[in-house]
Formats: sequence, structure tokens, C-alpha cells
Amino acid sequence: MAEATPALRKPVFTKVNELRPGTNGHSLNVKVVSTKMVMLRGGGGGGRPTGPQSRQMRIAECLVGDETGIIIFTARNDQVDLMKEGKIVTLRNAKIDMYKGSMRLAVDRWGRIEVAEEPTDINVKEDNNLSLIEYELVNVEA
Repeated sequence: MAEATPALRKPVFTKVNELRPGTNGHSLNVKVVSTKMVMLRGGGGGGRPTGPQSRQMRIAECLVGDETGIIIFTARNDQVDLMKEGKIVTLRNAKIDMYKGSMRLAVDRWGRIEVAEEPTDINVKEDNNLSLIEYELVNVEA
């Protein structure tokens, strides 16, 4: 008996101002406003042994946004090369990580980043930075 394969769902695109802490599975179209390298480590040399554990690690914080707001996106390794200022990117299966009480957008190995081919532009609303909002963990007694 043949098993029915589930139909692929069309992605539902989220706006930046709809992002909430602890959520995942977001698809967004955003413009890269700025990129700042925050960590560059490894890559051989420095007296370290070479091998699978010595590969280079790069992390950049990129300010991305759309017409509803902006948020910091944490780009890791090969993602850093895709996040160029002024580019429009599609983030698929993105998640919200919390860092020091504020939201950071990230794409892990289950997600994808695609750079838009056709010339499109997004007027970014820069006065609504969701990464500046500090959240506090609250334990609710049952």
C-alpha cells in the first residue's frame, strides 16, 4: 500500500512587527540595513591542531527589517557572506533566539537564506527596533 505524501504548504510570510519571543518557523522578506562582524575565530594557524574541530567560525549581527520594523539577525559562518548591506533576502524557517533579554532572529540548519534576484526594494521602518525591547522571563504558578 502506497503512503500518501503530505502536500507542501505555501509559506505564510510574517512581518517583523509580528515576531514574538520563543517562536519559530517564520518566513520573512527583509532588507539588510547593516552588518557587523562580532566574532571571527579559528581557521588554522595560532598553534592549534588542524582537523575537524579547528574550522573557522564567523558570527555577524545584521540589522534587517521591513516596512513594519527592524530586528537583529545573527548570521553564522556561510550566512555572513549572504547578508550584504542593501540586499533583499528571504529567510525561511527562521526562529527567535533570546540574547540578554532581547530578541534575535536566526536561521539554523533547518532553515534557508535566499538572496532576491529581481530588483525589489523595501522601505525599512527603522524607528521600530524589536531588538531594543527587553523581555523578562516570568514564572506562572499553576
